[in-house]
Amino acid sequence: MADLSPSTRVAASWVTAPVAVRVGVLYLAARFVTTGLLLLAANLSTFGSRFGPDATLATLVTGWDAQWYWYVAVHGYPTVLPLTGSGQVAENQWAFMPLYAYLSEAVGLPFGAWAVGAVIVSLVAGYLASLVLFRMLTPKLGDPAAMWAVVFFAAGPLAALFQVGYAEALFLLWLFLSLWAVMQRRYGWLYLLIPLMGFTRPGVLAFALFLALHGIHRWLTRRTDSLTGVHVVHIVALGAWAVIVGFSWQVIAAAVTGDADAYLATELAWRRNWGLGGEGFVPVEGFIQGAAFWFTQWGLGPIVGYVALAVTVIGFAAFLVFVPQVKKLGVDLRLWAASYGVYLLLVFFPQSSIFRLLLPMSPLVGAFAVPRSTVWRVGVLCACLGGQWWWIYTMYALGDTIERVP
Repeated sequence: MADLSPSTRVAASWVTAPVAVRVGVLYLAARFVTTGLLLLAANLSTFGSRFGPDATLATLVTGWDAQWYWYVAVHGYPTVLPLTGSGQVAENQWAFMPLYAYLSEAVGLPFGAWAVGAVIVSLVAGYLASLVLFRMLTPKLGDPAAMWAVVFFAAGPLAALFQVGYAEALFLLWLFLSLWAVMQRRYGWLYLLIPLMGFTRPGVLAFALFLALHGIHRWLTRRTDSLTGVHVVHIVALGAWAVIVGFSWQVIAAAVTGDADAYLATELAWRRNWGLGGEGFVPVEGFIQGAAFWFTQWGLGPIVGYVALAVTVIGFAAFLVFVPQVKKLGVDLRLWAASYGVYLLLVFFPQSSIFRLLLPMSPLVGAFAVPRSTVWRVGVLCACLGGQWWWIYTMYALGDTIERVP
């Protein structure tokens, strides 16, 4: 070792360092960069922004949905749904799951501030999610590519969500642990992880679909991948468990408020901001309306929007099925991405929050780490950082219209 150059010794020390340390170093470096970008956004905030000209890092990390989670922690959930002047259900806390809000409150108690607890929870959950992502991808891609995937994940366009008062980082931790458990056939952990997901943020119904597709795939490949009776029981029971958990929040909201439609009416209250009614939920309607709305706004007309929607769906399916780098991730991660894509297509109205809602597809970043070219990987990292600044600047420094909501 004494005869080696300093750079060689550093490289050797890096390779032999514990995975938790390597991931931690990269994650902290990414958080340092994100903090700098948030500070710059605060400095660029003006009267036109919802944060005003006196914006600080603290006001940014507690802005937007973080205010709702804080409100849940302080005031709980309404027993009587608030109404607009026209008698429709107004935006309220029932749209936000309780686990992140109350966990942040508990962590923040020693500091006397919910916001401190929220940032700590997001930071720690983001680090642990990065660590689990590395563990998931290493058997498929190898150590170097998996570590690059962690870099892309920790420094990605939406990486600010790892240090603001949003539930995404905590949800990603539960999700990655769940996917890892499925990949390792350790189904027992899912009985705990599924409710943790379900009460952190919406999306567990997508996991129910994923388990169904996973079970079908295991049945079709049972001659090469032994499928035991115990595993069959687990997969079926867990699929049912995910469905129960997925609908439980609607049942709870109905029981507390006495309104059977409390949760869906609350969610649709946000859609009414776009002048699209929101009188009732119809699967896929949101994306169909969104395609017509946005392409009309852009002067292209609804027909072009419908064609673009169809091309996007078909293109994403082809991406999952045919792209070699994606295929290297394995069947389970691709089935999850497909399941979550179907879920979004069924329930969401596409607007600026779509970028945030795509985060659960983060395991796909592994595909961008497969090419071994250093130029390619550095280029992807630069694109991630550029996208991160665009998102932070748009949502926080500007943040002045309904079209700029994280």
